[in-house]
Amino acid sequence: MATVPAWLRRAVLDPHSLAAKQVEDIAITAGAAIGALDAVVRRQERWAGAWRQRLALVAAAATAKRAGRVEDEAALRDAVLLTRPGDNVGPAGHLLLAWRRLASRPAEELLTEASIARVLEDLGQAQDDEAVSDLTDDLRQLAANTASAEMLVGAFAAAERYGFGRVLGAWLADALLAQGLGWTHAIPLLGGETALAVGTGRPRRPATAALAAGAETEADWAKSLLAAQARAALRAIDLFAELERRADRLLAVAPKLRAKAADVVVEKLLSDDAIVASEQIAGMSDRGLRRLFDRLVELGAVRELSGRSTFRIYGL
Repeated sequence: MATVPAWLRRAVLDPHSLAAKQVEDIAITAGAAIGALDAVVRRQERWAGAWRQRLALVAAAATAKRAGRVEDEAALRDAVLLTRPGDNVGPAGHLLLAWRRLASRPAEELLTEASIARVLEDLGQAQDDEAVSDLTDDLRQLAANTASAEMLVGAFAAAERYGFGRVLGAWLADALLAQGLGWTHAIPLLGGETALAVGTGRPRRPATAALAAGAETEADWAKSLLAAQARAALRAIDLFAELERRADRLLAVAPKLRAKAADVVVEKLLSDDAIVASEQIAGMSDRGLRRLFDRLVELGAVRELSGRSTFRIYGL
């Protein structure tokens, strides 16, 4: 089981304690939380894909809420899973696609010009090829020459400097963290922190102007980001522990499944947030798949996530 030292959980979850600390002290606490998360990531469990994609859903829902949208996690999941391949998933669905991209693409491919341009498209932001190129160069320098705390602040500053806003800053910070720690895939963390007021639109004024106007000091902003990163790391670890129990149950009953291609279904459940009951599985009919899901629910190995009698969706 993933565990977090009691002192670390107290330090991270006590906002008054963090507010009274200096940036350097909060950086140490955040570093400890990221260290605990790193130990979880390096276990490379078979169901890590489902974990990352569930975190991507959390990040997308928080982003949508901050953007003034009404879609919750269930609606976002529907927008992507119930849309036929090639059809438009809508603005809310594209928010989820942006975070799913972070969780699914190899970490080393996330900060290329093409990848960032695709994310901006999903976020509904106008693209400026020169700005994307300059941003990519800045991120490369951040990754090569900056300590972790400065890298975190620098990712947000770079995104806002080119007018892309904090939602991209959160996405970039998560990607930089994964590359810095040598993870094969990024873990969506900061997008789920609603306290950061992450939205999809362009900022009304550059971050430097906000600082000059006294909206927030640079030190206060650094403390907020580090505290958010620490909270997000613990939230990810807690979700890891929860999904571990569910995945263990699924793996325990998997040998008892006699349906053809059941092993393919199990792998899909372990690698993604959810799949629809109408998923096309080679060698399995729609009726056979529905019966398999009914059996898995009966065994307590998966859950039906939509609450509907039709267009059902299943996951850990």
